Parts: sequence; C-alpha cells; structure tokens
Amino acid sequence: MIVAAALGALALRSQVAPIEIPFRIADDALLVDATVNDSKVALVFDTGFGGSVLVDETVDIGPAAGTTVLRDFVGEFEAKTVKITSLKLGPVTIPSAAMMAIQEPLEGMTEGYNMHTDGLIGLNAIKNYVTEFDFEHQKLILYPRSTDITKRVPDGKKTFLAKLLPIGNTSMQMLVSVPTGRTMVMALDTGNSFYATTHRDVLERVGLWPNDKDPQFMKMSGIASGQVDSWNLQMPPLKVFGIPVENSVWSIIDLPSGSAESDGTVGFEFLRNFNFTVDFERRRIWFENFTGQTGNDPVAETGLFGGYRDKTGKVEVWRVMPNSPAAKAGIKKGDEVISVDDKELAGATTFRKFETLMQGDLGTTVDVVISRGGNLMRYDLKRAYLVNEATGLAKIN
Repeated sequence: MIVAAALGALALRSQVAPIEIPFRIADDALLVDATVNDSKVALVFDTGFGGSVLVDETVDIGPAAGTTVLRDFVGEFEAKTVKITSLKLGPVTIPSAAMMAIQEPLEGMTEGYNMHTDGLIGLNAIKNYVTEFDFEHQKLILYPRSTDITKRVPDGKKTFLAKLLPIGNTSMQMLVSVPTGRTMVMALDTGNSFYATTHRDVLERVGLWPNDKDPQFMKMSGIASGQVDSWNLQMPPLKVFGIPVENSVWSIIDLPSGSAESDGTVGFEFLRNFNFTVDFERRRIWFENFTGQTGNDPVAETGLFGGYRDKTGKVEVWRVMPNSPAAKAGIKKGDEVISVDDKELAGATTFRKFETLMQGDLGTTVDVVISRGGNLMRYDLKRAYLVNEATGLAKIN
C-alpha cells in the first residue's frame, strides 16, 4: 500500500497537461462513467459526499472489508466498506491507494435523478487535483497541481474567487451572507438537486424566519437516511459564496441541523450556472458565470405527489400538500390516478415523472382523473406558487 501511494503521488506531481473527462447532465445532477474494481458504473458526482465512491449493493465490486458511519442533513447510518483496488473516471485512472468504497441499497436513486445511476463519486476522489467542473461543455478538467488559481483576478461580475473556510477535510464550506448582516456556513454540493438546502432553526438564527410561525405548503424530501418534512422559501437578496443573488428559492428541512459545522448545502440549481475550479490544497474556488443567471424562480405546481406503487399495481396519490390546489379540491392520499390531461398513466410513472406532470406555468390548469372506491372524479387543478416568503427583516433591522 505504501508503494502504491508513493506511485500515485508521483503520478500527480508528474502531470504536465490538463486531462478531460466527459460527463452527462441529468435533470438535477451530473453523471460520469466510471470503473470501480473492474465494474463499470454510472456515478453522480457529489461534492457534498466526502468519501471516494458509494455504490449500490447490487454492484459486485468485491468483498466487504468493514463498516463506516455516514451522515446526512439530519442523522447518521451505518454502511459496509470495500477496498478500492482500481478506479477510473472515464478514460482516466485515479490513484486509489487507501481509498474505500461504500455500499448500501440505493434503489430509489435512479428514480430520484431520472437517469440510471449506480451511486456517487465523492470529493475524496479528486481533491488532490485542481479540478474544473465545466458545465458549459459538460466535462471535468483535471489540471496539474502547479496550476494556481489564486493568481487569477476576478471582476466581481462574471468571475469570482471564493475562499474555503478552514473547516474539516471532507467538504467545501463557504459563507452565505443575508440582509440581516448574519451569515450561514454552507457546503458546495453538486449532489444536492435543489438550489440550496438549509434548516428551519438556521433561518430562525439568522433572522429570516420567526420562531413562532409555522410554514405553509409542507411536503416531503428524500435524503439518505429517509424522508423528511420540508418546505420552500423565497429568499431575499443574498451573497452566495461572495456572488450576488437577487432571487432564489431554497428547500427548507423542518428538522434541526444534524451538523455543528454546517448550516446546509448550495446545490445543483445554483452551480449549473457556472464553470468552477476547485483547488482544495490552496483552499480556493474560481467561479465563472456563463449563463448570466445566478438565481432561480419558483415553480408553479398543484401540491399533488404520486407515482406507481408495486404493491397495488396502480399509480396512486402519495401525498397531498396542505393548502394546495389539490388539497382544496378534495383529492386524498391513496386515490388512484387514472389519467393526466387525458393521457392514461403507465406503470413506469415514477415519482419524478408524476411531479413533472403537475408542474407548469403559473395559472395554467392540469386535468386529473381520480378513482376512489370505484367512483371516477375529474379535477381541473390550477397551478400556483406554493412557496413561503422570508420574513422578520423589518423586526431585526
């Protein structure tokens, strides 16, 4: 192992030219083709995952070597580990001495990202490189370690140079500044499909949500340790990693943060607007905004969530958001969904596909036919913004 580590370090030091690795962009993630212990896999690049590789337990990458404890937004769980003997990203061999893969059931991941996915590739796989995530041209670029992005001069409009906080060795934490004059510590997380995710108690601490107010439009979000109550919040103008953002909608977990170091993560919907280069050793990240956008807008929806259920062989309503158009119409959890806009739903209707059918332009309607107890009912649901607004600014200021 010592020899392998030495050879890997030598390979990194001897690199003289950039190396490119293509990736694909799914709805809310970037995927790279990889080979782990001679098994070909498609992995979501998740910089919020501090490990090297996490693979579904159905993929054969070798015998278990032990166990480890993983942490997500709200809790911890145990998973088995497998020694990595070889790792390739696209055509590029990554020095993998001392790296471990983690295996656990990931049956819902493909559905969640709406593209076949075998697992995650994490920050540890590339943190010894100067790595550019080039969203514009859909490729990773591994630069020689001699590349020094600290010498680049940002213009504060299109280009920005952010400094990583001196927190830990398995995440990239930076500051988000809010109009109250306070800050949140947020990780850069390409694996978070939302614009950004934080917690209700964090919003209360920085003055963006009152302690005695309950949010509207509660829904569920899936994280590694299970389903949690969440809601959307329209944020005031912010500075995200030093970058001005006029409007953005964040996903808020209604449980307290499970970390003493981080207040949440900034995710894919923000990052896809940039080509960004990570120099973990020098603790800097270079952002180049190529879309002209930094924020996001609310999505009009009906508050109806569902999908195909294997147990019943039907497309069913899984959840109805309180105070939503679907709730006011009287649709209930467990109702069978026969058709949407006069199109019958097939067994392949995943949660993600169903959610997309319910979304559209503000004020437009979606025709939904429901069966309950053998009785057919038709509903015209008008799509609305089901988003809370940040409050408390006047009181603090």
